Amino acid sequence: MADTKEKQEKQPKKGGGDPGAGQKGKDKDQKGKKPKKGSEGGAAAPAQPEGPPPEPGPRPRLLDHYEQKVRAKLKQQFGFTNPHQIPRLVKVVLNVGMGAAQKNPKALDTAVAEMAAITGQQPVVTRAKKAIANFNLREGMPIGCAVTLRGGRMYEFLDRFISIAVPRMRDFRGLPANSFDGRGNYSVGIKEQMIFPEIDYDKVDQIHGMDITIVTTAGRDDAAMALLRELGMPFRGEAPVPVAY
Repeated sequence: MADTKEKQEKQPKKGGGDPGAGQKGKDKDQKGKKPKKGSEGGAAAPAQPEGPPPEPGPRPRLLDHYEQKVRAKLKQQFGFTNPHQIPRLVKVVLNVGMGAAQKNPKALDTAVAEMAAITGQQPVVTRAKKAIANFNLREGMPIGCAVTLRGGRMYEFLDRFISIAVPRMRDFRGLPANSFDGRGNYSVGIKEQMIFPEIDYDKVDQIHGMDITIVTTAGRDDAAMALLRELGMPFRGEAPVPVAY
């Protein structure tokens, strides 16, 4: 019995030893962990910019004219019973093709800068989808640029195009009335980019044109033509509708 008691006294008790060993192990585990964001001792939240928030831009006047006057006229003219049947603008697409871009890359850069100045939006460089040996064209080669405008920028551009750019065309006698595609979309070609007031005559290196496509929800040409006519589009052989803002 005496021998067994001596053996039990010599054996260390469970949980014994250095009382600070457990705390040291916890400290080592916490050293490798980063403090969570928002917790005590963590990184402070970024300071908010001082001053009032930026003011929103003015509402396009052409959009106000469409909602206040054009919608009522189209509803009465075509007898629409559902307000969703009234045609409206969806987007305006501008496309510039630069065939000389493969020989003169600077011409494409200039066209991109001019398109950005005209629309207020950075254009996308379009590339060839397939190679054509007769034109020395390889797949993926840059051949132009394009911009798609929606919302407020679309109405602002269309307002400037109708009221400022179109009257500056050389020998202008009206836009063609037969350029609809049968689904209510209208396309027109411009021969010179200098009709837009954003272009500086002294900085123009090469004169080029562009294609402008106006996409609507009309679904039919007569309703789309009536929409554009009420917005002030001057068609050939017709007296333009006066637009009072």
